[in-house]
Amino acid sequence: MNTSSHNMHINEFGLEDAHWRNWVGNQSCVRAARGAPASEDELCSMISDATGKGLNVRVAGSGHSFTPVALTSGLHLTLSNMQGVRHIDHANLRVTAAAGTTINQLVRVLKAEGLSMINQGDIDSQALAGALTTGTHGTGLTLGNMASSIVGMRLVQPNGEIIVVDESTPDLLQAGRVSLGVLGAISEITLQVTNSFNLHERIWREDFESVMEKHDEMAKKHRHFSFFWCPYEQSRHCYCLPDTSATSKTGRTTDVCEVKVMDITDRPIFESEFEKVAYSSDAYPIEYVPNFHELEYAVPIAHAKDALRAVRKLMLEDFPEAIYPIEYRFTAGDGAWMSPFFEQDSVTISVSGEPGTDYWDYLRSVDRILRSYGARPHWGKMHFLTGDDVTSIYPRANDFRNLRRKLDPQGFYLNDHLSALFK
Repeated sequence: MNTSSHNMHINEFGLEDAHWRNWVGNQSCVRAARGAPASEDELCSMISDATGKGLNVRVAGSGHSFTPVALTSGLHLTLSNMQGVRHIDHANLRVTAAAGTTINQLVRVLKAEGLSMINQGDIDSQALAGALTTGTHGTGLTLGNMASSIVGMRLVQPNGEIIVVDESTPDLLQAGRVSLGVLGAISEITLQVTNSFNLHERIWREDFESVMEKHDEMAKKHRHFSFFWCPYEQSRHCYCLPDTSATSKTGRTTDVCEVKVMDITDRPIFESEFEKVAYSSDAYPIEYVPNFHELEYAVPIAHAKDALRAVRKLMLEDFPEAIYPIEYRFTAGDGAWMSPFFEQDSVTISVSGEPGTDYWDYLRSVDRILRSYGARPHWGKMHFLTGDDVTSIYPRANDFRNLRRKLDPQGFYLNDHLSALFK
């Protein structure tokens, strides 16, 4: 392997330029070196050179995680120069893209090619590999998380060699789909997609108890059903939610849900204030201002309403200053070993703390409630799991750790946060 050409791309620098922060500023690190490879060969060379010097390696993606998952004091990589769709297989509805491609970049290409992602979350600016391998999801009773659409990837090992992962390596595929980057740096990813479709989106405001009564029916009836529960009128401003008061089914301004449903339609595209028809990937995203620190757990669907009621009661009675809304979404179970939804249909319940405030007691109280129902965290959102917790709630945790040790026995792809969970 030729390593002479990559030195210009790895920068070693003073402390002023060594700092890195994530999108909301709650995680930061001082890195010894940084790299922005423009090709898989450069990526392999940078990693083998760094590990040869004893440096740990992490890839930052777009920095959209609230956890320390991307932090390192070693080589910090960005794949922002490794973007773009590499191949489209129309016959099998599959698309291969460089790992640094953002979701919104991918879906623009898919739209032009008459294709759609099977499902998406409500932010589309993340890098594909980072978003999918931390468990990012959308909503839909029958729809898996985004990682469940991964059918192949190329993993760079600590020595710079490539492992090709696909359906012929089922264990590697199920381990790699939600792997937090500890099995290797992903250079390329292949996704199952579907034919292009439009979504008819409707948003309205409704009393909490009314939504609970319709809960099961709404989840079964609509392809996508989700809501934000807002304890106070100002809550919706925290996430820049639309003001649906003019079209609400309730005149109340507190303790209500901002409900959203989406269904596939062949109706012509139109748009009104809180109802629209749009291409799938144009309908999903919400424009968030990064002014919150989020915790999100996947609760087994049988316990979801009880867990929601418990968190709602906690907020109203014990933490009235916690005004950020609860977000509530459905996700089907999957087979990825470290997926929050491993073999478990779930509802995700997320809450947020306000930056600059001491929200830890609140988040820990929510954590205790949700984990009492067997919940598992979104790996890119704040959580309080220990290594023992991981072992107890993920049936394949030790299989995942053993595979990680086999691929990276020296732990070059770990950091302090990940070592505590997966070493």
